[in-house]
Amino acid sequence: MNTSDISWDRVVEILREVQMASYTAEIHQTAFNNSQVVVFIFDADTLIGFGRAITDGVYQAAVYDVAVWPEYQGKGVGGLILNAILEHCPNCNVILYASPGKETFYEKHSFRKMLTGMALFTDPARMIEKGFIL
Repeated sequence: MNTSDISWDRVVEILREVQMASYTAEIHQTAFNNSQVVVFIFDADTLIGFGRAITDGVYQAAVYDVAVWPEYQGKGVGGLILNAILEHCPNCNVILYASPGKETFYEKHSFRKMLTGMALFTDPARMIEKGFIL
């Protein structure tokens, strides 16, 4: 996977625009480079969406940072990203946490809410405020 042509500032811009967690461009570059599956979608030369997964390639995977520039939401771009990621983990159980309000998008792609999911966040107060945990 070659991410050398990606504008990491654009990645940060998209994540901020869709109100997802964003860090510095360098941190996102490291996260994507350390992921086994990465997907970037462009309209001409403009990055409009992306996503990534970490996986053992055998039976477990976790999807992160699926984001689409608002102008392109509702046009199938998110589904393309998610399907491209899932193609690389065909026999895996896949987990993710959705941004509050985006759960129905994942339900349309056969994801189901977990009854026993647990999380340990570095900033639990922020995650409570954003609606991710109780």
